[in-house]
Amino acid sequence: MNVTIEKLIYGGDGLAHHGGATVFVPFVIPGEVAEITEVERKKKFIRGKVRELVTSSPERTVAACRHFGVCGGCHYQHIPYEAQLRFKTEILRETLKRLGRIDWTGPITAHASPPWGYRNRAQWKVRPRGAANIPAGIASGPGINGALGIGYFRAASTALCAVEECPVLSPRLVETLGNFREALAKGELPTALREVTAFADSSDTKVLVNASFAGFPSSPTGLMKTIRGAVPGIESLLLNDLSRERMELDGPGFLKYDAGGFAYRVGHFSFFQVNRFLVEELVRTVVGEASGTAEGIQRRLALDLFAGVGLFTRPLAERYERVVAVEANPAAVRDLESNLSSSGGHTETREADVESFLREWKDTPDLVVLDPPREGMAPEAVSRLAELAPAEIAYVSCEPSTLARDLAALTAKGYTITELHLFDHFPETFHIESFVRLTQRP
Repeated sequence: MNVTIEKLIYGGDGLAHHGGATVFVPFVIPGEVAEITEVERKKKFIRGKVRELVTSSPERTVAACRHFGVCGGCHYQHIPYEAQLRFKTEILRETLKRLGRIDWTGPITAHASPPWGYRNRAQWKVRPRGAANIPAGIASGPGINGALGIGYFRAASTALCAVEECPVLSPRLVETLGNFREALAKGELPTALREVTAFADSSDTKVLVNASFAGFPSSPTGLMKTIRGAVPGIESLLLNDLSRERMELDGPGFLKYDAGGFAYRVGHFSFFQVNRFLVEELVRTVVGEASGTAEGIQRRLALDLFAGVGLFTRPLAERYERVVAVEANPAAVRDLESNLSSSGGHTETREADVESFLREWKDTPDLVVLDPPREGMAPEAVSRLAELAPAEIAYVSCEPSTLARDLAALTAKGYTITELHLFDHFPETFHIESFVRLTQRP
């Protein structure tokens, strides 16, 4: 069937209509006419893939990565970067209106990122691959015929797309991926390896590596030596035996990440912003000079909820008399406490989930910073937050749909949106990071 793409929607697909059904198609641009092959059909729902472009958009460009369209990591490499920003801005505005009835007519400030080399963290899957797919230049070696491939899952699949390049990664992670790929192809690493996570520091020189195995095939000490020999520059290495929930650490267990004049300790199981180019800009926007300047807002007490390792807590401590940071992940709490140790006695750390913390908290804060996971805030937490009546709320979101839901609840309880920002932390993908500032209505 031929369909005309009407718009892009969150999730990476283009939307069209045909015969009374809504049609979803990946790797298209609004205005294009595509002949599609049906992949899935329900009563009023069709999912298809492009067989041929009947009419191509003049904006269409050639993807930079040879794996685009097979690998499930990127969705927009066929779209020029400036157009990606425009489409994402439209998607954010439309999602807030459709799901939250937030009719924001003001500007959405877009914070662009270099579209390539931006990721400081990557997670690679490891699975068997055929000898025909061994990278060029590696013609022989122990175990070559049963070599493992490393890469990402294919789009809408759990099958491996073994990759030989990934242009969204930082140079250090590109090198790390190549080190693992070559070692696997030569049979130098055990076949029980299932997943590798790598995180690069702010200078893009040192890496934190988690390696997960279906079972340790040899002594952990020997395995650590093998991995370090194959992958130079590892600051800290954690081995995880999935069969016995056993872990072995070689190194300090963290690396230091510099951002905004502060050095943050980030451990193996702690979250940190993925885009190495926008970290400082995000912090400046959330807790910079705009924060606390609205009429009547003081700087007595700030709450940093879902605080992680303290990315926002550290600069907040420079501006507020008292800052309370709340984080539920025990590993992140250890990093958070270390990062706040030099902030003086006016910062406090609470190891608790946000819902439980808010139920017990009584003091009215001047500012609340929120940076929840994709699930957003629990409804009871939003209600309790509104009862506490902070003068200002700074909401960082990585999921527009749950942001729309939470903003609808907050605006219904007396808050007004004063700023809306789009941080393009994930160029070439459909993902949207946004920031919203809210203040109490008079």
